[in-house]
Amino acid sequence: MITYISHNQDETKLFAEELIKKIPLGSVIALTGDLGAGKTTFVQGVAKALGIKDKVASPTFNIMKLYLGEISLIHIDAYRLENMDHNIGLDEYIGYEKGYTFIEWPMYIPELIPEKHIEINIRNIGEDNREITVKGL
Repeated sequence: MITYISHNQDETKLFAEELIKKIPLGSVIALTGDLGAGKTTFVQGVAKALGIKDKVASPTFNIMKLYLGEISLIHIDAYRLENMDHNIGLDEYIGYEKGYTFIEWPMYIPELIPEKHIEINIRNIGEDNREITVKGL
């Protein structure tokens, strides 16, 4: 388990940029944390490390955003899928071998989360400070 304390959004992004170098290609990363904890900020850092030029925003209203490139980034927000039919094709993208799949609110689609996955929890510990815990790496 890895634990990191971030003091601002820039530090969260820098941590994400460094961490993605240690995560195997094709991995599924479950992102947990309260609303506004910094899950999308973390994914923005990953995107920068992967050389993705597109603006990375929360996919809350889209459910999923694809950032295609030499190494692709799949960003899923399952928040709106609570108590809904999950047979909407997400399983075709989860674990894409030429990229990374980040899933915010994975507890709403448990049947789609592979047994072997990485969990990153981001917890607001006051002001701009965040505790980031990484399990399964």
